[in-house]
Amino acid sequence: MISEATRARFDREVAKYPAEQRQSAVMACLAIIQQEQGYVSAESERDLAQYLGIAPMAVHEVTTFYNMYNQKPVGKFKLNVCTNLPCQLRGGNEALRHLEEKLGVHMGETTADGFFTLQQSECLGACADAPVMLVNDRKMCSFMSHDKLDRLVDGLRTAEGQA
Repeated sequence: MISEATRARFDREVAKYPAEQRQSAVMACLAIIQQEQGYVSAESERDLAQYLGIAPMAVHEVTTFYNMYNQKPVGKFKLNVCTNLPCQLRGGNEALRHLEEKLGVHMGETTADGFFTLQQSECLGACADAPVMLVNDRKMCSFMSHDKLDRLVDGLRTAEGQA
């Protein structure tokens, strides 16, 4: 169910486009849903589709195409490790494996304490800085050696009083 506050935010995004192009606001509206709920549920996709006047599958295609949209609840910190070819050649897969071991989860899982979700991602556009990762879809981390990965995870835990 879309709240009135959420609908007002949707209205502001839709107003940026000609009336016949209201579906162009789908990405901004998905970001609003995720910001408010932490993830985009199937119900939220259906509600957004109805609001925009488009097929639910059209919204679902956007949600599933971009890895910035969470389709289920994630941990406080979502760690996306780039495993595209340039990062693979410079240790991206090893970085992912190292984090799996350190966190005790596999790619796509969340730690038991709900603190970290570990994901792989496609190109993050920083190939020269490989291996790279993105924290919470906002903070890019470059040249992620095992030592830097350890410091990042330990620092996030310490900052949240989880050390």
